[in-house]
Amino acid sequence: MTDTTIATEPIIELIGVKKSFGPVSVLKGVNLKVHPGKVTALVGDNGAGKSTLIKGLAGVQPYDEGEVRIDGAHRDLHAPRDASGLGIEVVYQDLALCDNLDIVQNMFLGREETSAGTFDEGRMEKEASDTLRSLSVRTVKSVRQKVSSLSGGQRQTVAIARAVLKKARVVILDEPTAALGVAQTEQVLNLVRRLSDQGVAVVLISHNLADVFAVADDIAVLYLGQMVAQIPTSETTRDDVVGYITGTKTPAGVTIVETSTIRTEGGTA
Repeated sequence: MTDTTIATEPIIELIGVKKSFGPVSVLKGVNLKVHPGKVTALVGDNGAGKSTLIKGLAGVQPYDEGEVRIDGAHRDLHAPRDASGLGIEVVYQDLALCDNLDIVQNMFLGREETSAGTFDEGRMEKEASDTLRSLSVRTVKSVRQKVSSLSGGQRQTVAIARAVLKKARVVILDEPTAALGVAQTEQVLNLVRRLSDQGVAVVLISHNLADVFAVADDIAVLYLGQMVAQIPTSETTRDDVVGYITGTKTPAGVTIVETSTIRTEGGTA
């Protein structure tokens, strides 16, 4: 976890955001603050609204109501390019990597560097290597390795490095350690720490509370589409967070609105 005294002003602030699908209310006036140089864990049970909240930030599914502030200024996120233009990058659980391409090709896919009308392979290779080196990644032997040859942890590293290469100021990680072994999980968590140490705001979506307590500076808990708590990790316990996630415990001053929420099979709303 990083020093909580730095970056007191949020880079992202959501104020009363709402999202419905037909008659079903998924987000019910959610507030959230994300700070540079800090890891904010977003937790909640399946159907709590995590995916819908993140898709709004990514410009994939704009919110119906509420305000998004970036660096204190109102912003509209109507499309993914709006979010990307503001430095918000999402690394989804499927990583969106092409197995038949190498690391360099994946990191520059769709925005290749050119010179004299042809791809500048040397420049792209150097930039890819420099980015991985800046993140202290030593597990990748060559940036010309095919992605199909990489382990799960290495794939996650490449996906995160691609976001950094895009000059991301906010990196949202969707279950980055899912299905990884112990060593690979530690590798990814170390990378999350290094991202925050470089001043990047990290939003970590995870069901693994051990990972959350290992790296998060604060924990934001969604329950039935409401943000029931956003608290410093040092000021809460795993039992409290489990209680907030399951609804068996409610923080003081929070009222749960019991209305319809949407649940997706095998996933989150």
